[in-house]
Amino acid sequence: MAKRRIIAGLLAGAFVFSTPASAETLKEALARAYFDNPTLAAARANLRATDENVVIQRSQGLPGVDATGSFSELLQQSTPAVVSPERLIRGNVSLNVPVYQGGAVRNGILAAENRVEAGRADLRGTESAVFAQVVAAYMDVILNEALVSLSANNVDVLAINLQATSDRFEIGDLTRTDVAQSQSRLALAEGDLESSRANLIEARERYLQLTGAPPIDLQAPPPLPGLPASPDGAVDVALEYNPDIIAARENAEAAGFDVEVAGSGRLPRLSLFASSDYQNFLGTLPSGNNAGTDLTVGAQISIPIFQGGRPAAQQRQAGAFASAALENAIAVERSVIAQVRAAFSSWRAARAVIVSSEVAVDAAALSLEGVRAENTVGNRTVLDILDAQQELLNAQTQLVTARRNAYVAGFSLLAAMGRAEARDLGLEDEGPLYDPIDNYDRVRGIIWDWQRDLEPAVESARTVDIPAQDGEISADIPAGD
Repeated sequence: MAKRRIIAGLLAGAFVFSTPASAETLKEALARAYFDNPTLAAARANLRATDENVVIQRSQGLPGVDATGSFSELLQQSTPAVVSPERLIRGNVSLNVPVYQGGAVRNGILAAENRVEAGRADLRGTESAVFAQVVAAYMDVILNEALVSLSANNVDVLAINLQATSDRFEIGDLTRTDVAQSQSRLALAEGDLESSRANLIEARERYLQLTGAPPIDLQAPPPLPGLPASPDGAVDVALEYNPDIIAARENAEAAGFDVEVAGSGRLPRLSLFASSDYQNFLGTLPSGNNAGTDLTVGAQISIPIFQGGRPAAQQRQAGAFASAALENAIAVERSVIAQVRAAFSSWRAARAVIVSSEVAVDAAALSLEGVRAENTVGNRTVLDILDAQQELLNAQTQLVTARRNAYVAGFSLLAAMGRAEARDLGLEDEGPLYDPIDNYDRVRGIIWDWQRDLEPAVESARTVDIPAQDGEISADIPAGD
């Protein structure tokens, strides 16, 4: 029983139950990724670019002012004139006010606004995807640290077993075959340990890539809130809140407005205009009337009559794109439903594996004790001990892997349901959250042509100066045996 308690302590310390004073929490890892992940920062910048489409579409319905100027030297005239000026300055200022453009502006603005909503949903989806990757990386580090600990413990146990086998061989109690079997298992275990360390390095580097900082004594993750009781319940939530579904629906609606924009090419256009023309002959006109200004106002209507089928083709093309967008919305919905159901199944299966693996670990530990006891009286061989030790290691590995898989599958399920974003995870406690509406409200009323933002700059930190990760574990974990 004492050995079984040691083994239980090994699993607890190696996986998720130890909490060092300087440990980093999952919430801190997610917050670091939220504020310093380049993929997420790029998605925010892309949404800011999408916001500008509303301003661009609205500008087509606003008045426009143009000014032109010219200076001319009249060197030679082809026809004789009584009065022949030598030079001329001209200037023109014109104002054009669109009144009606066949609905192109209004529908263009509506399409752009829908795409802004789709962009916000895409940003939510990117946020959830990054968080899911961080959770997986976080749990992979914990898992692989546990596997390194288990592998190192297994090497220690097999090394002791080899020494004991060699000692018994020296006194003639065992054969050279027994020694060779022990040497073989130890060599395999040492190779497995190196593989486990390599996997740990990979997990730590992945964590560094996502969060911008190396993992340090990762804490046990908190329980996942709001997990559904059934796959149907999860699907119902996902159909309402999944960002990919929302984005696909908004894009489909925007494509419908694009059809109206394309159809406006066959409708009349009406605008008002005002123009002021100024000319000055710079004193070269002998009559003395060297300068003058003309002012013109009026209305203009343009009625397309024949355009070679261009508007019809554009509208048919937009209609085809709209049909594709509607089909894409159905495809995304199907994909999300399948993803939710698969994640629920994986989460439920991993939880069942945890229960069975805990039983297997206890049984394997008890079996190893019994085989060792029976070996001392000659009823079991050294190979039986080695097999029992391997069975225990396999059960321990399956247990820690199932714990990792259950947590990752549970978080993936929440992400697919649209319930794994910064506000859902309480990250507002770590700093102010990014609000995409702030930028939209900032730019939507700007009509000054010379306004511009600061020069583009990198927001996320580079990791090139952070030392390469290693496969060592920071604390010794009690070995069982």
